[in-house]
Amino acid sequence: MSSQPCQISGVSQGQLLTIVISGDWRLGVAKLPALTELLSQMRNDKQIRRVVFSSEGLQQWDSLLVTELIKLLDCASRQNLTVDKTTLPQAIQGLLTLVSAVPDRSDARRTARKLGGLAYIKLTITQAEQHLKQILIFMGTMAVSIASVVRGQTHFRTTDLWLYIQECGPAALPIISIISLLVGLILAFVGAHELSLFGAEIYVANLVSLGMTREMGGLMTAVIMSGRTGAAYAAQIGTMQVNEEIDALKTMNLEPMAFLVIPRMLALIFIMPLLCLYADLMGIIGGGLVTISLFDVSLLEYLDRSASAVRLSDFLIGFGKCAVFGVLIALSGCMRGMQCGRSASAVGDAATSAVVTCIVFIVIADSLITIICSRIGI
Repeated sequence: MSSQPCQISGVSQGQLLTIVISGDWRLGVAKLPALTELLSQMRNDKQIRRVVFSSEGLQQWDSLLVTELIKLLDCASRQNLTVDKTTLPQAIQGLLTLVSAVPDRSDARRTARKLGGLAYIKLTITQAEQHLKQILIFMGTMAVSIASVVRGQTHFRTTDLWLYIQECGPAALPIISIISLLVGLILAFVGAHELSLFGAEIYVANLVSLGMTREMGGLMTAVIMSGRTGAAYAAQIGTMQVNEEIDALKTMNLEPMAFLVIPRMLALIFIMPLLCLYADLMGIIGGGLVTISLFDVSLLEYLDRSASAVRLSDFLIGFGKCAVFGVLIALSGCMRGMQCGRSASAVGDAATSAVVTCIVFIVIADSLITIICSRIGI
């Protein structure tokens, strides 16, 4: 039998509508006939109460025909029409039965809603309250886990701690080297442009060394580690959540907080001050490259001014900030990973949310520590 184009039409006889299907209904074989007129006839003809199918002329078919029949059945269901599917091929009847066997979930599809000004503000406040509640719950659970570890009731693997130290320490040196060197160069260029107006280029060393040790070294290290390590922690734990590995830990009577979060947090607490010291050194080197190459300042003069400008308290402030930043990065990344959903897209959302949360917490903590140090005169 030669292949014929697919056709569909409706013949109305009083309360009965006969839908005639003929031709070859396969994807890519023929142009799909428009169903607009037939659907409009089913909606507008108020006399129609029953729908039957005539498929004597139907040849080969695949999912194309089933898809179009689903559209017709949906329209008939909305119009409260009785549909007789017994004249269709048995295979098509089985597929249509499977389609209607499981109804759509009411919340399966997203519906776009336009909110007014007050409704949007109310929704934002509600979401902020929920986020704050989640943070407090996570912090409380974390405190309980730390207490359990201190009392010896819960343990974590020491090998995991060394692995995390390797991942967030030596593996992060290349990116920290580049960023810190460039930050030192930028500070030197900005300071030299203004100080050269007064012939005080030598004080570029003071600017760079103090800026790196007290503020920029620790802050830039924390920002880098937020995007590098905080997002990695969220993605790792989020993937474990999707694969139900965290549920398996609970089944084996292992505390997920102690097993997953505490080693990561300890690794960042140990390694962040060392990374801060390294970032300070690279920033001072970057400032020295600009000062020595562009101005009449020798290497010994630059080093002497840097050593005289920086005190031990400046280094300690930077170290303390970085230790706090390490705790915030670990907690933010692990918290967003624990809150991850059960889908692949949820892992990406958790990583993105972890970076945003880390940076917000870091900026807030840095501002508070700077204000406290200024108030007490250090």
